[in-house]
Amino acid sequence: MSLAFASTARVPEKISARAGIGLRFPHHQAVIAERPQVAWFEVHGENYMGGGAPLRELEAIRRDYPVSLHGVGLSLGSADGLDAAHLERFAALAARIEPGLVSEHLTWSISDGEYLGDLLPLPLTKEALDVVCENVDRFQQTLQRQILVENPSSYLEYRHSTMVESEFLVAIARRTGCGILCDLGNIFVSAANHDRDAETYLAALPPGVVKEFHLAGHTVRPLSDGTALRIDDHGSPVDPAVWALFGKAVARFGAVPTLIERDSNIPPLDALIAEADCASAILLQAEESSADADAA
Repeated sequence: MSLAFASTARVPEKISARAGIGLRFPHHQAVIAERPQVAWFEVHGENYMGGGAPLRELEAIRRDYPVSLHGVGLSLGSADGLDAAHLERFAALAARIEPGLVSEHLTWSISDGEYLGDLLPLPLTKEALDVVCENVDRFQQTLQRQILVENPSSYLEYRHSTMVESEFLVAIARRTGCGILCDLGNIFVSAANHDRDAETYLAALPPGVVKEFHLAGHTVRPLSDGTALRIDDHGSPVDPAVWALFGKAVARFGAVPTLIERDSNIPPLDALIAEADCASAILLQAEESSADADAA
């Protein structure tokens, strides 16, 4: 474990084990004006690095709500290492916002200094594992705190991979001391695309290392050979099958902060709050059942 900073790092405001919402620009003003009943918000850190009105609005929201920073551009899988300037900007934003959680994706998106505009899957090999662990260590040391690493959705697999994704993810957590952001929509989508079992994936993750859940919608695209490809587009309500997987995950890992994600076809804020309330009810029920079991 590489968390040598753990004894001296500042303790951020805790995010409760309830459901939050991915905060997007169309809802900034409504949140500031109406102060809705939402447990917490997650933002994509890169959207606020330029300062200006978006950052001022985020700071206003942060005064009333816990916030999580979710990275989409650090490229933890890049063999060239983390972009120093990008990392510095992200760290400065984290110091300013003091997020309750910080997370990034188990993907790569930079090659020879060029941003490719997508979150690409990694070959699951020892060499790639070494690269990711080095980058996660640097990220954590720079921020002086634990980060969470999120499992991606995938549409192809590398023939020369030597591990399954859950094994790879657990190895990163054990070597670096990071936590796991368990994206249940991504697990469901990837399992369907590769003819795998989503519950087997969950069973491979140690309960103590899962610190957050993500829930999001996806679409199904028919292919010419009669099969279908599931696309993780965050553009629709959470699928019933993902809700069912969420129930199983909560039973295994307990109640942890859970996020409702929506990045396209963004609905009114009330629709997202309703989904978050459904997730919070499941989390609360799990807590109550655990308390009853402890008291018995």
